[in-house]
Amino acid sequence: MTTQTAISHGNLRSILRYFVIGCSFSLVITASAAQKAVFDEQCLLDQLKSAPADMKAGDIRASCRQPDEKDATSVTTVDDVSLAEDEGSARQRLAMDRKSVVSPYSILAHKPNYFLFGAYNAKGWDASPYRQASGINEYRNQDVEGQFQISLKVPLALDLFAGFVDIYGAYTNRSFWQMYNSAYSEPFRETNHEPEIWLQLENDWTLFGFTNVVNTLGLVHQSNGKAGASSRSWNRVYANFIFEKEDVVLSFKPWVWITRELSGDDNPDITDYMGHGEFRAAWHRNGHVVSMMLRNQLESGFDQGAIELGWSFPVFDYPYLKGYVQYFYGYGESLIDYNNKVNRIGIGLSVTDWLD
Repeated sequence: MTTQTAISHGNLRSILRYFVIGCSFSLVITASAAQKAVFDEQCLLDQLKSAPADMKAGDIRASCRQPDEKDATSVTTVDDVSLAEDEGSARQRLAMDRKSVVSPYSILAHKPNYFLFGAYNAKGWDASPYRQASGINEYRNQDVEGQFQISLKVPLALDLFAGFVDIYGAYTNRSFWQMYNSAYSEPFRETNHEPEIWLQLENDWTLFGFTNVVNTLGLVHQSNGKAGASSRSWNRVYANFIFEKEDVVLSFKPWVWITRELSGDDNPDITDYMGHGEFRAAWHRNGHVVSMMLRNQLESGFDQGAIELGWSFPVFDYPYLKGYVQYFYGYGESLIDYNNKVNRIGIGLSVTDWLD
């Protein structure tokens, strides 16, 4: 594909337009996350048993709101959470999750939530799947596109087996949007869907000065929701072992591809590029989060792996959004491109990160 390195004046206007969309998108997510009230669960149960038949659900919830809690419309910060000053970044994140799930119907951030309004791939994205699906042989992808990720989780059961086990479910949507490709109606080049469910066990073992704070065992499905030659999907069982030492957090996540016979025709060699696990490291200090992901490097002899680097940073002390830069090099950026090498850098806004 011919690399297109320039953006037209018309596309500059589009950049500004979609930058505003990205800001609005992030503010909506942040506002919805902030508007959670805290309720006394036992009070709710008692009211349901004894309340008059004509009493409205809203009145029941209002009567059981805990008066000594902070106003639900205020923004929760790390300072609001009861934590020892020497707690590591991973334990702070776990504590904030625990504080949030007190409210019924809580929805929490899972993986990072962000919007990259400019993601440039020096190698260009392969256009052949879209040409085949659309029948437009002259279709070309722009080398600059928008990318965003929305990742949310919900508690399904907490404090099982004497308080040692929690169960969570989550959904992650990652979209690759040719929003500057006005010649072809600004299509979504790819969207990956990732529902998952897992058991979570908190821990306090130490190894080489790092504390193993939490371990998970889960089941995840990932697909692009397409049919025919463009279909990509796989199901995995995974474990995740998370260690921390002050502001440094390490994650070791091995997985096994299951039900291979159901999705092998879509991507029979996907493990040659995605491997059997990934390693992540993150460092958190003064609102900055620097992260790194390594995948399939040793397995492939450093030939078909991937590396992702991320940096989120405060913007003028604004509490709701952060700036975000993400670099990706290698294979498996998206399912449709799992076997195509990508060399991409993007800049945008972050709503939540791995640790903040």
